[in-house]
Amino acid sequence: MTSNEPFTTGAALGITETELLILTRDLDQIHNDVSLPALRASVEEWKEANAEEDAAEPGRHTSRRTFLLGAGAAAVGGLALAACGSNSAAPKTTTPKGTSSSNQTGPASLTGDLKVAALAASLENLGIFAYKAGITAATAGKLGSVPPAVVTFAQTAMSQHVQHAAAWNSVLVAAGKLKVTETDPALTPTVTHMFSQVTDVAGLAELALTIENIAAQTYQAGVSELSSAKAVAAAASIHPVEMQHAAILSFVLGKYPVPNAFNPTAMARPTSDLG
Repeated sequence: MTSNEPFTTGAALGITETELLILTRDLDQIHNDVSLPALRASVEEWKEANAEEDAAEPGRHTSRRTFLLGAGAAAVGGLALAACGSNSAAPKTTTPKGTSSSNQTGPASLTGDLKVAALAASLENLGIFAYKAGITAATAGKLGSVPPAVVTFAQTAMSQHVQHAAAWNSVLVAAGKLKVTETDPALTPTVTHMFSQVTDVAGLAELALTIENIAAQTYQAGVSELSSAKAVAAAASIHPVEMQHAAILSFVLGKYPVPNAFNPTAMARPTSDLG
């Protein structure tokens, strides 16, 4: 049962459960009706264009067919949460396989649009990782009282990140690469440390907001690095979804949902992070 009273947990939150459920419903409807079909269409057209180029230039990707990437965003300095303390529910991580700098078919072997696709996939995986860890901790009662509407939003946002990652990976696979299934080994420890400081739903929302801002700013900056119009269309169809996630999280935290007239790119991760 939902409430029209603002959430009351370890920190005051600026939205009601009913309001959050409405925003989540609208988010999912726009995603399914507009952004996801646009993403899928642009990705299919991008893959077709790549296939035509491969047919015209046989062996274009042969030297990089064993690519396996688990990297995306390098460690981001200066990230902090308002929450403090520690939490045993922090996600357990291991070093991703196949990301050694000595691997000649790893990150350094990619160029151009495929490198941007790999970066994007690793960031989507990071979003999945963080939301899943948060949902697990919340449903286990490790973050205090967490309203069901928060879990519903987290599940919805995570499912959208899953679809985004699948789209980027389909491009890589079509180009003869292996899927990016890991998160960045440099940024994941930072996120894990941040998660360990989360003690309530407000701290969880702050962490998710940071990750969404990194992703949104990376997409915005990445558009200028893409050469294919279809690749630009794919990134442009995802960028507003990440911004919508961030706007809802800002509402939850009682912040103005669009804090800047022009979205900054200071937190964007460059493709050089891949090696």
